Amino acid sequence: MTFDRRTVIQTGLATSTTRGRTAPRAYHLTVLGEGGQTVALGARAIVVGAHASCDLVLADPQVSRRHAELAIAPDGGIRVKDLGSTNGTWWQGTRVTELVVPAGATVKFGGTPVRIGAADAPSLPPSERDHFGAMAGNSLAMRELFAVLEMAAPTDATVLIEGESGTGKELAARAVHDASARRAGPFVVVDCSAISEQLVDSHLFGHVKGAFTGADRDRRGAFIEASGGTLFLDELGELPLSAQAKLLRVLEAQTVQPVGADRPIAVDARVVAATHRQLLRMVEAKAFRFDLFYRLAVVHVALPPLRDRLEDLAHLITTFYARRGAKPGPIAGDNLDKLRRHAWPGNVRELRNVLERAWALSAPAAGFAGLRLWLDPGAAQQASSGEVVDTSLPFKEAKERWTDQFERRYVSLIWERAAGNVTRAAEQAGLSRRHFRELLYKHSLVERPSGGDDGGDGDDRP
Repeated sequence: MTFDRRTVIQTGLATSTTRGRTAPRAYHLTVLGEGGQTVALGARAIVVGAHASCDLVLADPQVSRRHAELAIAPDGGIRVKDLGSTNGTWWQGTRVTELVVPAGATVKFGGTPVRIGAADAPSLPPSERDHFGAMAGNSLAMRELFAVLEMAAPTDATVLIEGESGTGKELAARAVHDASARRAGPFVVVDCSAISEQLVDSHLFGHVKGAFTGADRDRRGAFIEASGGTLFLDELGELPLSAQAKLLRVLEAQTVQPVGADRPIAVDARVVAATHRQLLRMVEAKAFRFDLFYRLAVVHVALPPLRDRLEDLAHLITTFYARRGAKPGPIAGDNLDKLRRHAWPGNVRELRNVLERAWALSAPAAGFAGLRLWLDPGAAQQASSGEVVDTSLPFKEAKERWTDQFERRYVSLIWERAAGNVTRAAEQAGLSRRHFRELLYKHSLVERPSGGDDGGDGDDRP
């Protein structure tokens, strides 16, 4: 697939860390026969018909003006819905009104057969930049994140950002806005966790004076305030189900109806949403709407926690010093070792606070090596023992996350000790070279070679 900005909205885009937990959206429809055309089936439903306004236009006298609608189903497959056509929609010789077909199916609209196929999931090479907006990092995980956001920002595609507290979700949203054609428009932030369920409609969509007790004046609402710019919905996972349904309608119709108003108002706001939760798990638990998740996760990224990208510490320290107009000097020694042993439950925000506290307690011109660093000893003890456990998660998910953290830390330390030699690192770990190399790829410690060549078992390169 040729993957450019125009196709982002159609087919979606995700980082490797979210590709396994986002909604499948890469399908295409191919008209069978002479001169068959192909269109993408992506984040929104598409219409097949004879009218020029349809997404797939068929020059077939048996095809109605708006013949059928196709959309990706929540549980996989493609939902085909006939729109009251004259000559019908057919699958396996049977006329159908609405059903879900698998990828690879051939559906006939009137007299025209169309095959529905799964497209290859697109991937992007890591960015060559070590920053995007105010976010900084030269690790492979961050450069892959930057590549996705650089591609998506100039489009109007909705973006879903997952990440722990302190990883920089609002910075990412602001960077997307600043790199878009909407940069001159407003950037409106709504914290969904801070709005009571009774006031969600008013806060997001506005109200007119007298609409309810206490409505003593008109309120424009966040969508109207953000028109022409970007609306950042922080902690979207806290939004109640009733509000999720209304939010979906606004995203689809691009109109809002303020509470108490007689008519809807057109809005033009790009939505970027963020959450510390994994929304797909909430979808599976029926706590979040699949159709809203699918509509929002056109571009789906996860911000890696700092403990999973400790190789970025020196770069981040240099960046924070530069923002003060200072230079850190050598970034090494006891202070760096101390930072590497820390668990970083507060992520990059915590690192910034640690440095700001150290600058306040140290000599004005102190370089990094001369800083008086103070870190929570409990977090450092957790990091050294590998017991970073998130008890807010269900047991199975917490265990998976703990195991993944241990695996990445272990492989990273062995890799560093072996000075980047696969053979020595694999021997120390008691693994085959191929297995160790796959772990390096899995945790984005090295970049997988293009073309699928992994160097073979006899090669000491990663």
